[in-house]
Amino acid sequence: MSLKKQLAETKAQSGQVIPQDARKVMDAELDRLVKAGLAQQAPKQGEQLPTFTLPNQNDTHKSLEELLKNGPAVIVFYRGGWCPYCNLELRAYQEVLDEIQDRGATLAAISPELPDSSLSTSERNGLAFEVLSDTDSRYAREIGIAFTLSDELREVYGKFGLELEKHNGPGRFTLPLPSTFVVDTDGTIAYAFVDPDYTVRAEPADVLDALDHLGR
Repeated sequence: MSLKKQLAETKAQSGQVIPQDARKVMDAELDRLVKAGLAQQAPKQGEQLPTFTLPNQNDTHKSLEELLKNGPAVIVFYRGGWCPYCNLELRAYQEVLDEIQDRGATLAAISPELPDSSLSTSERNGLAFEVLSDTDSRYAREIGIAFTLSDELREVYGKFGLELEKHNGPGRFTLPLPSTFVVDTDGTIAYAFVDPDYTVRAEPADVLDALDHLGR
């Protein structure tokens, strides 16, 4: 089953249980992000992806240069292990990890979760790739894909039992838009996917196709 179909099924199921007042707040937040034009401000195909150095789930620092040392890199930004859509995405990429590596590429996922939370996310989903911590979404802010949750949505998440501060640290409510970049060895973005809707993600098959087209 494609990731798109899995995400659609999860969205349909959640739509049946999320109260209408909460749904209105969530829809308003999406509308705000769309109007803010964050996706249009994000790095684009043909541009250079700014470099980074971030700790992984084992608190070992990894840089973009290291990830590109032996080939291209696939960089996936996700909100956190508390997000069911993110977990579906991470598991989908784990399923195609061998195919990514067969193409000489390295996969890394980035979220604002602290390393301990990233480790839990990695272990729970059986991930065999780098899971990096972008504390307070500093790097996501730098490249223009970060936003801060509204007070209204924080309240809704709290009612759902989602305590972001336990994952990201005290007072940290900034998250990245779901984003995926295929980066060539010279740092040039060969494929870019950015969407303000957290229920939508890049399809792994499209990422594999982008890797296949590198150097052509």
